[in-house]
Amino acid sequence: MESSKKAAIGATVLLLAVVGVRVGLLVHQRHVDETALAPAAVETKTDPDDLVFLKKLRPDSMKDIKDLTGKTLWVSAGGQMDYYLYANRKANYAKSEGILLGADPVVVKDAIEQVAPKTATFRIPGGDRQVLLVFALPKSSKPETLYAVPVGYRQDGTYTFEMDEIFFYDDPHVLYKHWGAERWAAVDAHQVTLGMSERQVELALGQVSKSGSQAYGNRTVTFDHQGHPVDVVFEKDKATVIRPD
Repeated sequence: MESSKKAAIGATVLLLAVVGVRVGLLVHQRHVDETALAPAAVETKTDPDDLVFLKKLRPDSMKDIKDLTGKTLWVSAGGQMDYYLYANRKANYAKSEGILLGADPVVVKDAIEQVAPKTATFRIPGGDRQVLLVFALPKSSKPETLYAVPVGYRQDGTYTFEMDEIFFYDDPHVLYKHWGAERWAAVDAHQVTLGMSERQVELALGQVSKSGSQAYGNRTVTFDHQGHPVDVVFEKDKATVIRPD
């Protein structure tokens, strides 16, 4: 009787072992099958430009703007903003002294409020009073001359600013250092060369442009370039054809 019990127990243990091995083999085979059927991981490349952190100050008072006095900013909205001569605490709206160009540095000297004529409210609304940033152009032939550019407006006691859209708060030459010296030389000269990306050309020639396509980096874009249009054909986000008009 005792030997029968031992035999029964031994048979049970053997059966469980066989079942365990069988289950293990099935699990292993299922894993192999699933691995074989799983699609290969698609390796995607991240554009280094997309990893650049662009600081935003979101100013909402005159104090916020005046706190920038003494700091250097760099133009982001190239080709869009007219600036005016500044003297006697006023901007001379009667004559544009030029247009701020992409990546050019400006040194902040002050900020003022002034009633703006309608001719100066194309980019920035006039509101009750327009807010202007007073600055110097350190790279110009007259680095001591002061200018003023609209950066916001006051309406019924509330301020609205476009500073974050007009300027870089950090040097773009450092932010986008991966562009390399050759690309940056073209951007700083406000020229376009073959192989430049659409973002690089925007900074070089200005953001005033038009295109019949929404396929950024794969389309033809006409850049106004301060009244001297340039057509650029982009393929895979590289300039392949440049046609000055």
